[in-house]
Amino acid sequence: MEYRGRDDLAACLLLIAGQNGVATTRDALVAGLPIDHALTPALFPRAAERVGLSARLSEVPLRKLNPMLLPAIVLLRGEKACVVYSIDTEAETVSVVLPELGSADERIRVSLADLERRYLGQAIYCRATYRPDDRVGKAPEAEEGHWFWSVIAGNRRLYRDVLLAALFVNLFAMAMPLFVMNVYDRVVPNQATDTLWVLAAGILIVLIGDLVLRHMRSWFVDAAAARADTQLSGRIMERVLGMRLEQRPASVGSYATSVQSFESVRSFIGSMTVLTLIDLPFFLLFALIIGVISFWMVLPLIVGTAIALLYALSVASRLSAISDDVSAAGAQRNAALVEGLFALETLKAFGATGRIQKTWEQATEYLSAQVARQRLLGGSVGNVTALIQQTVGCALIIVGVYLVINGDVTQGGMIAAYMLSSRAMAPIAQTASLMTSFYQARTSLAQLDETVAQPQERPRGKTWISRPVINGDIAFRNVTFGYAGAQADALKSVSFHIRAGEKVGIIGRVGSGKSTIGKLLLGLYQPGDGMIMVDGLHTGQIDPDELRRRIGYIPQEPVLLHGSVLDNIMLGAGQADRERTLATAMEVAGLTQMLGANAEGLELPVGEGGNRLSGGQRQAIAIARAVAMNANILVLDEPTSAMDGRLEAHVTRALADYARDRTMLLITHKPGMLELVDRLIVVDGGTIVADGPKAAVLESLNGGQIQRAAV
Repeated sequence: MEYRGRDDLAACLLLIAGQNGVATTRDALVAGLPIDHALTPALFPRAAERVGLSARLSEVPLRKLNPMLLPAIVLLRGEKACVVYSIDTEAETVSVVLPELGSADERIRVSLADLERRYLGQAIYCRATYRPDDRVGKAPEAEEGHWFWSVIAGNRRLYRDVLLAALFVNLFAMAMPLFVMNVYDRVVPNQATDTLWVLAAGILIVLIGDLVLRHMRSWFVDAAAARADTQLSGRIMERVLGMRLEQRPASVGSYATSVQSFESVRSFIGSMTVLTLIDLPFFLLFALIIGVISFWMVLPLIVGTAIALLYALSVASRLSAISDDVSAAGAQRNAALVEGLFALETLKAFGATGRIQKTWEQATEYLSAQVARQRLLGGSVGNVTALIQQTVGCALIIVGVYLVINGDVTQGGMIAAYMLSSRAMAPIAQTASLMTSFYQARTSLAQLDETVAQPQERPRGKTWISRPVINGDIAFRNVTFGYAGAQADALKSVSFHIRAGEKVGIIGRVGSGKSTIGKLLLGLYQPGDGMIMVDGLHTGQIDPDELRRRIGYIPQEPVLLHGSVLDNIMLGAGQADRERTLATAMEVAGLTQMLGANAEGLELPVGEGGNRLSGGQRQAIAIARAVAMNANILVLDEPTSAMDGRLEAHVTRALADYARDRTMLLITHKPGMLELVDRLIVVDGGTIVADGPKAAVLESLNGGQIQRAAV
């Protein structure tokens, strides 16, 4: 059920979380979840997990809600919800809390009959998740299970049905050989046509049942694969978007290939593979039946199977190595493609497209050669197994003829054994042909394991301190930070204190560490040493998404998302008073005049990354986006570097008025922008070389007293 409208579910979850001693906000609950405007029942368990709760959606009559599991959230008509605390069937009343009240203490009693009329028949039970403390070491992580296999295990009921259907399908597979054996051994010699029709009716019933069961088995497998695909894809993307930026890969293209390699895993767990693996153990059943007919007739089957498995194992190591090479070459080629598309304008401007073309063709040539080797080797396994399967059939017939001549086996028994041997060898041959897919999937799964294992911004089980309002007091205390792979630290023992409402400019040479200060404040990176405080609280204790929603940030190189101007302005803005927020943001950024002459206005498409707009237009939208956050802290990193003088003057005046009661960190090289600040911090070589009133610092700079700094 799609549940949309105002966010009653999130409000109800906040109530229950508060009762369990977890204070948080809606922003922290839904950050990163694929919601439109409101939390849905399908996403509710993922949001509940963030506050240490496990949730389960259940279809149950209102009167039969388990009192031991209350409070529970019930879904109501009109896209609403409420929290039920108790049900008095004698008084025909229910104790509930409505999300509008916002407090678990504001319980009211309503008519049970009235609530039943509005009840949709679905309730969500929540309970606190038990997590052992640090004395038990790794137990919490072990409880979570592997990201892939735990999802597969979660579909065990469907796979149980598949196994049950497979059991009967393989039992039915013995019906035709037995039918043929009885026809040859009993019907033909005795001319028993009545028996023939009885057997024919029976085999027809079995064949119809086999058809139905095969269809059901395929449906169960596809349903399990589809469910696992949805869950796994969502989990992988959530881990990718949630990883700490320190772990961001050096090559986006190669990393994208690793994530896309899930396609190999998804294909491998599809119906063909699962059905083959399920049928494999029944080889023993068919071999046993052939052995009952004659011990000598089962020997060719056993020998042939052993030879097929030995050959498959002999090429396994080579297939594994080739699969690794194919994966690496594919990643290299994809990296060249992404880099070429990203830098296409630069490559054309400098006539350097040949460089990317060379990388692409070299990777493609190597990839093609390795894929050809992979297919040849993998195909040889299938071909050899097919040869062995046919040879086994011939050997079994030869042995059977001698046994029939000696009177040890009937003619019908020989034919039945031959048919059973073909059925027994089928999953062996299919398993051998799946070896290439297996090694591709194994390589992909190993790559995805590394992706999923990346440290996350929101570690599971961590408790955050909620800060619905941040006043803007900022303190850096001996902060040291270095980017991954860099030999020198970007910041070295940086300390400063900015009071709420203070306007501070940060200036210095290129590469001195100015922008890094802003990124650390937003929690995009974590300092290697020291601490960062906001309103007297360590930023590591504040939910990162909640912290960023309280800061209006303009990056040095604004990136816009595919969509309209409006979509990008309101990207992180809340739902309250959107019209007023939008009007203020557009006015401060100068977009009112900029878009006034454009027929599309706010619906103007910006293109991927904002490539349909100029640099100044992108910066104007970035300013509007920061203002739309309505935050008490503004971090402005070169906000007007691409603007013309007229637009910059407008933005400077508008920001001065807008930020009157807000904390501002302005990172700039433009002297004109310093009108917005009262204090200057000079950074050089990752250290603070000056900090004081603007006039005094500028005088020291102009007088040469600060030798290494430059505006």
